Amino acid sequence: MKRFSTILIGLFLLYIIYYDFQIGTLPVTNKTSTAQVVASTSIDKQQTKIPSFEMTVKQGDTVLSIIEKHHGTLPVSIEQVIEDFETLNPKMDAEEIMIGKKYTFPNYNP
Repeated sequence: MKRFSTILIGLFLLYIIYYDFQIGTLPVTNKTSTAQVVASTSIDKQQTKIPSFEMTVKQGDTVLSIIEKHHGTLPVSIEQVIEDFETLNPKMDAEEIMIGKKYTFPNYNP
């Protein structure tokens, strides 16, 4: 009986692993629909002309840390900073900036 229950538990674990790799347990978001929404809103927002500055990203920098270094503190909400950054840099997510690349950042100084 012990042997049978061990085999059943082993098969169950194999099924769980198979299910996790093939189907997954986390919800998948559709990035294409989100990108289309961002593209349509960025066209409208580019017409308002957000003041900006360019900076090359160094190791350890994030969009928020660069904005904080430039302004001293975070002058607007995090959501607004990310939205403005993605508007100024079309086809670029704020989480995917790369070291050594030059990006345009929103400038909130009056």
